[in-house]
Amino acid sequence: MEEKSYDQDLWQDIDRAQKIMQESKALKDRIDEYEDLMDRVEDLEVLIELAMEEGDYSIYREIRSSFDRIARDGEEFKLATLLKGDYDENNAIFSIHSGAGGLEAQDWAEMLLRMYRRWAESKGFEVTILNILADTEGGIKSVTMLIRGFNAYGYLKSEKGVHRMIRISPFDSSNKRHTSFASIDVYPELDDEIDVEINESDLRIDTYRASGAGGQHVNTTDSAIRITHIPTGIIVQCQNERSQHSNRNTAMRMLKAKLIQLQEEEQKERIEDLQGKYNQIAWGSQIRSYTFHPYSMVKDHRTDVEVGDVNGVMDGNLDLFIMEYLKQRAL
Repeated sequence: MEEKSYDQDLWQDIDRAQKIMQESKALKDRIDEYEDLMDRVEDLEVLIELAMEEGDYSIYREIRSSFDRIARDGEEFKLATLLKGDYDENNAIFSIHSGAGGLEAQDWAEMLLRMYRRWAESKGFEVTILNILADTEGGIKSVTMLIRGFNAYGYLKSEKGVHRMIRISPFDSSNKRHTSFASIDVYPELDDEIDVEINESDLRIDTYRASGAGGQHVNTTDSAIRITHIPTGIIVQCQNERSQHSNRNTAMRMLKAKLIQLQEEEQKERIEDLQGKYNQIAWGSQIRSYTFHPYSMVKDHRTDVEVGDVNGVMDGNLDLFIMEYLKQRAL
């Protein structure tokens, strides 16, 4: 991989160059992580031997604490090696859609956006907003972002589904408890090298004027792109790029990824099939619940993992949920 990075012609294809550099860094980080684990194991073995030779059990707590940290980090390292799906190493195209609950649900969707951005930043991943539909009253109706990083899709595929929030609504003057919903959709960003047959006659391509949240970055031309794949009903949109051509290319990659996912799941007739068990973004279809009131708890209904620190989770501490899901899938 490093030899490829020294190729003088590499940067003639910027996308390919960035991918190679990303993979090279990820592999180097993985090697460094493994070597660090081995060094910590050796240090712990030496500490145990010293304690036994001198009969000094006063450092038992230090030994136990070090052992627990190494065991936890080793488990995470092992799980990362289990990401062997065809597209697990790819970047992730990640969408959030507000569901039942009106303004409260839109606020919840925005809270989830912040949570996942925090998680991605903690991993050193890069987040780019591709399309966002904000509401004038508050919150967001939907957002699609590209999360760039090694194994981004492999980790984030665990988040696909409906997420439920329970809290005292700040929008309710009577201080009643509200339940709100938002859905997450995740699929891998695919290389242009991957061939997917798409007939131009099956596409409806619309252009519109792009605008950012709060009226920022408003374009004076219709550069944003919306592509509808008529046979499946799949709709993809992109307004982040500076030109209509760039937005179209990005949107086509998004469409290609969704079509690949449909083929993998052998559900080709309807876009509802792609959405699986969360067609209806409402009660009874959630994969995870975030309770702010009357107590603080986040529970994943697939793995039964529970965490009492809901604020910590909202700050991006999602690894426990992701790891337990991957562990369950690997069994």
